[in-house]
Amino acid sequence: MAKIEIYTTPFCGYCARAKALLDQKGATYDERDVMMDPQARAEMRSRTNRTTVPQIFIDGQHIGGSDDLAALDAEGKLDPLLATAA
Repeated sequence: MAKIEIYTTPFCGYCARAKALLDQKGATYDERDVMMDPQARAEMRSRTNRTTVPQIFIDGQHIGGSDDLAALDAEGKLDPLLATAA
């Protein structure tokens, strides 16, 4: 399975939607809550140049946010990414 990293905050609807899609796919992911962790937030900003959550990486490739993840799924491109060896 692919290595998935997702930067989130609690009470974020977009984060919940992205995690639900990944859960539906049976994917496991490393979730980093950036709300109370300034180091994780700084890491996310450094890696993405973005301040919004979620920010999702699959095997080190920045996917983007929840809408980007859903678009990959709609295009049939998410499953192959999830199936790659980490």
